[in-house]
Amino acid sequence: MTRMVQLAVAGDINEAEEIQEILNSAGIESHLQSALDEPLTVVVPETSLEDAKEAIEALTEPDDIIAEP
Repeated sequence: MTRMVQLAVAGDINEAEEIQEILNSAGIESHLQSALDEPLTVVVPETSLEDAKEAIEALTEPDDIIAEP
């Protein structure tokens, strides 16, 4: 099984779902994770991390920043 790693930290559910839509359109699997005391994170398979970063960068405005872990 492929290990899932953090791609981004979303400010809210809408932002997280927007990131997931971008990844889905690029053919990249993603999941949302959250705990009561943690922010909402978007995770992807470790093998897709670089492709996911490139997809987000290509399809977002230059001012949008993805939080690095």
